[in-house]
Amino acid sequence: MLNKTEENFVSFVAQVRRNDKVVKGGKNCSYSVLVICGDQKGRWAIGFGKHKEVLLSKQKAIRSAKNTMMRVNLKESRTIHHDVMASHGATTVYIRSADKGTGIVAGGAMRLVFEALGVKDVVAKCVGSSCPHNLVIATMKALKLLRTPKLIAIMRNKPVDEIVRSGKIFSKKSTKESEKN
Repeated sequence: MLNKTEENFVSFVAQVRRNDKVVKGGKNCSYSVLVICGDQKGRWAIGFGKHKEVLLSKQKAIRSAKNTMMRVNLKESRTIHHDVMASHGATTVYIRSADKGTGIVAGGAMRLVFEALGVKDVVAKCVGSSCPHNLVIATMKALKLLRTPKLIAIMRNKPVDEIVRSGKIFSKKSTKESEKN
């Protein structure tokens, strides 16, 4: 479910749960909503809200998500820099960068995370439980592990070109040609 909010944020409802409490006069219903918000430019967050009505719990979740926004650096504003894996509970998530034009190959709540984040090309796989709550948290952990080539170069005290060359970005032929020149 897509909902455009002010400030150009997009919010997706990942899960709605209904909880019934049986009391003397009948049942008391309450709802909990898991929402994924993002600006589709590299910022995103998750929010969780509880209330006796679905709409009010969704509004609480969106408000909660906007207070915890986090940034992910994207490669060419379309994919992630490198492959990453993380787990939460019984859920394990594998996320791989993809070539241009691949699209979002992911299911469940992971797809919503990538759409809110603004990733256009990515391949992701969930192993184990596909519970939306665990899936979103595992994806969040994986995205926190991402590093840019510039940051890795600073950590290793090496030039960025050497880090990029050692990865899959350049082929062996192009590195040999550049060494000749």
